[in-house]
Amino acid sequence: MNVFLKELKSHRKSLIFWCIGVFLMVASGMGKYEAYRSSGQSMKDLLADMPKSLAAVLGFNDLDVSTASGYFGLLFLYLLLMATIHATMLGATIIAKEERDKTSEFLFVKPVSRNQIISAKLAAAFVNIVIFNLVTFALSVILMGKYSGGEEVTSDVAITMAGMFILQVLFMVIGSALAAVKRKPKKAASQATAILLLTYVLSVAIDLNENIEGLKYVTPFKYFEAKNVMYGGGLDGVFVGISVVFIAALTYVTYASYQKRDLNV
Repeated sequence: MNVFLKELKSHRKSLIFWCIGVFLMVASGMGKYEAYRSSGQSMKDLLADMPKSLAAVLGFNDLDVSTASGYFGLLFLYLLLMATIHATMLGATIIAKEERDKTSEFLFVKPVSRNQIISAKLAAAFVNIVIFNLVTFALSVILMGKYSGGEEVTSDVAITMAGMFILQVLFMVIGSALAAVKRKPKKAASQATAILLLTYVLSVAIDLNENIEGLKYVTPFKYFEAKNVMYGGGLDGVFVGISVVFIAALTYVTYASYQKRDLNV
């Protein structure tokens, strides 16, 4: 039995639905951008009177939404939420599904070690994340190119997708670590998603209150913001380093905790 191929097959339909969701998100978003642009309305004027709190929640802060790339920076926040939720749930469920479905006994009587099983499962989750990221990149470049009016957008999309990929891997191992540690792994997906939403709310709070800006190191949603990476800043080495450390530590927790736990069969 090839665990890696089995996991890829079992998550195939879910991945397709998520990719369709990405297409609808980008297509509808750029369609709205084109509607505003063709109507002659200035999006800057429309947003000028928007309260700062609402602008922070919607992701409008410091983005020139009158350009295709700036408007994509706005859409990127929602694509990032979709990607990280997908990664979080994937990381948690791919570890916990045997106990959830009461198939642990069937899996672990096979002549493979727990490390091999975890490696195969994480590899399958990683492949799902890569496919999700590449599909998002391709759809974004194609659909933005249709409405960009000749503006170069590929490099902006590429740098944001690189940041998104790092966060996808980070939230995937948050989910897998929780599933490996928890005595009731079935709850890991909901708990990991709660952590994701709390860190997102914290990122919004930081935008609203400069006095807590130091907390930006706590929330991954501040690591690779579109307004920073797209306008010449690129990926911040400090945040890349923090992400790598967290990914390595949580991957270790996944392996170590799964080795020690008693499995519910």
